[in-house]
Amino acid sequence: MLQNYLKPQRKSIVWLVVLLLAGIAMQLINPQIIRYFLDSAKTGEETRSLWIAAGLFIGVTLLQQIITIIATYISENVGWIATNKLRGDVAEHCMKLDMSFHKSHTAGSIIERVDGDINNLANFFANFAVSLLSNMVLMFGIIVLLFFEGWLIGTGMLLFTIFAIWMIQYIRKFSAPYWVKMRQMSTKFYGFLGEHLEGTEDTRANGATNYVMHRFYILMREWFPIRMRAFLGFATMWNTTLIVFAIGNGVAFAISAILWKNGTITLGTVYMIFYYTELMVKPIEKIRTQMEDLQKADASITRVRELLQTESRIKDGPGIVLSDGALSVRVDGVSFGYEENGDTLEEISFHLERGKALGLLGATGSGKTTLAHLLLRFYDPQNGGVYLDGVDIRQLTLHQLRSKVGLVTQNIEIFQGSVRDNVTMYDAEVSDERIVAVIEQLGLLHWFHSLPLGLDTQLESGGGGLSAGEAQLLSFARVFLMNPVLVILDEASSRLDPATEHHIEQAISRMLQGRTCIIIAHRLTTIARVDKVLVLDQGRIIEFGNRGELALDTSSRFNRMLNVGMEEISQ
Repeated sequence: MLQNYLKPQRKSIVWLVVLLLAGIAMQLINPQIIRYFLDSAKTGEETRSLWIAAGLFIGVTLLQQIITIIATYISENVGWIATNKLRGDVAEHCMKLDMSFHKSHTAGSIIERVDGDINNLANFFANFAVSLLSNMVLMFGIIVLLFFEGWLIGTGMLLFTIFAIWMIQYIRKFSAPYWVKMRQMSTKFYGFLGEHLEGTEDTRANGATNYVMHRFYILMREWFPIRMRAFLGFATMWNTTLIVFAIGNGVAFAISAILWKNGTITLGTVYMIFYYTELMVKPIEKIRTQMEDLQKADASITRVRELLQTESRIKDGPGIVLSDGALSVRVDGVSFGYEENGDTLEEISFHLERGKALGLLGATGSGKTTLAHLLLRFYDPQNGGVYLDGVDIRQLTLHQLRSKVGLVTQNIEIFQGSVRDNVTMYDAEVSDERIVAVIEQLGLLHWFHSLPLGLDTQLESGGGGLSAGEAQLLSFARVFLMNPVLVILDEASSRLDPATEHHIEQAISRMLQGRTCIIIAHRLTTIARVDKVLVLDQGRIIEFGNRGELALDTSSRFNRMLNVGMEEISQ
């Protein structure tokens, strides 16, 4: 992951390494300056050399601070560029996953992965590898310099460093699992919260508010002890670090006292040893916090990697060029179930010729919408195949297929953005003139002229400011602009009033010219224009034929529907 997302920022990372090494050099030099200052002052050397040493110390310290500021800026910039790139890749990957993934994961849990988990990786990308390396170099430099002062002090600090790092790692392994559990619990909680915030209207209308709040407090109660244990692990690491540093100071004090008493080192060297001991605290503390960040990031890395390794069940085909005109549709022995132990559709087979319209009827839950989803490859059938002009749609790329097939449903999603964005689905190549022409075809000019900023008028997410009928008409405009050769209308006029429906019926008649069409309907008036009728019942075809013939056949289910004015009657 580091290689993939940091490689494009090689120059920034090289500069970061150079700055950090320069900073380390200055941190190692300053104690030497202080030793010289103290020893010179004690021996009574002239004040000029002391002033030079003091000025040099201040200059090096200021330069070190400037380098630290620049290095921090670069590392944060590197981290956020890498994090945002990863966030974009994960979001794009989620968009490409099939509907079965999105049905099994709530919007809240996906958002928590795309945003929450990746935010935890910001520091990991920003300075984990480079900073860890630089802190290890700093520790190594301090130990080497102390060995030059004497093997005893060098060995003592080396043993102290090994003990400190071992102790921190030992404590870390007890707290790391709780960070994993905390990320899992966080996803579960935000998934629940997102689901019920989205469905707040239904929750209030059906009196389920108390239940939702009860579940909210149960999840919080479940989360609390996990969070406590995770932060207790953090506190344990923190306290362990303080104890270890106290031991280090004690070791440095004891060894320095022995060497100074024996006359082996000067007073300036004693201070330098203490300075280096205190300086040793910084890299060890940094390594400790980085281990902490790593254990937080570890859970996020695992979950992000799992998400990126999740493969869509719907794979792009090699791509086959289809004709530009209307397409024939053949469904051959298709069986499909959302669950492994059940079939929503069983052995469905029919053929619809080019340029013909099919009326698809059946009771709620009979599989009508599922069949539409199979035609668009939101899912693939477990058995059988779907063919356009004799070509298995699994041989097409998804872009090819969905540029040929247009779907209008009764559930319309309005996105936050302008009217233009919502109609063109962010396709900048569609001209305003063409958009207005389509709006005129749909009989929406009176509504269009009422918009304060025309196509630039902003719409709210979820359709705020639009009636249900206007939102549905916008969905028709989307399909008109897409210009597909196979059109699927899934209860597309169910929200329209009779007057608006009359306008849209005329628009549909024009749209269907030279196209193949499948109309899913509950109202029989909607399928007055179709050539063929297919009736589904519990996932099976119980009737299929020419509309005129079935209407005249008194023994047919369709005939009985026409007579009673209902879509479905009992056998």
